[in-house]
Amino acid sequence: MYAIVEIAGQQFKVAKDQKVFVHRLSSEEGSKVSFDNVLLLSNDGNVTIGAPAIDGAQVGAKVIKHLKGDKVIVFKKKRRKGYRVKNGHRQALTEIVIESIVASGAKKAAPKKEAKPAAPKAEKAVPKKAAPKAEAKAPVKKAAPKKAAGKADDLKKIEGIGPKIASTLAEAGISTFAELAKADAAKISEIIAGVRGNHVTDTWPAQAQMAADGKWDELKKWQDELDGGKA
Repeated sequence: MYAIVEIAGQQFKVAKDQKVFVHRLSSEEGSKVSFDNVLLLSNDGNVTIGAPAIDGAQVGAKVIKHLKGDKVIVFKKKRRKGYRVKNGHRQALTEIVIESIVASGAKKAAPKKEAKPAAPKAEKAVPKKAAPKAEAKAPVKKAAPKKAAGKADDLKKIEGIGPKIASTLAEAGISTFAELAKADAAKISEIIAGVRGNHVTDTWPAQAQMAADGKWDELKKWQDELDGGKA
């Protein structure tokens, strides 16, 4: 018995005890998950096709672990423009094992109903008063401009980051070592995709964390071993 089921936007042909790698799921490792969008079922030669999904069918699975796929090199080039950009990407994946395939009788989770706002009560009509004579309006004071929430750090102290990249990161909302330390290396590569050069961002969050913690001696020693941000 096998089924064709849609999981995280992709369609898979699955059977019991089969391991499948899907796009990253929000469920924790070791938890049970179920998928109701079953498009096709085959049981001993009897094939059932959904329209588009089979009512009552369900595929149950268990989350084994979360991981990242193999690195894919993304290279962009424009002829006669001197434009070349090389980046790496690792897709976030989840490994699951199929535990059961139910042909019918499975209950789908009911969607949550949104609470409707209460209708406003009708107010009694208040008799209009005669409009007072126009009075001189007091001058309105303009609100003082808000000060910046925090002081930006010099991101150029990170090995592999130059003035152009630092400016690009600041425009994307990453202007301190703490913010850079929390960012994902793949997300950083997407932000600086338009900056010319081959930039390896794998060590930038770790370098930023050491800078945020004030471990400058350890950071300097590590940076002496790096080549453009690459270990």
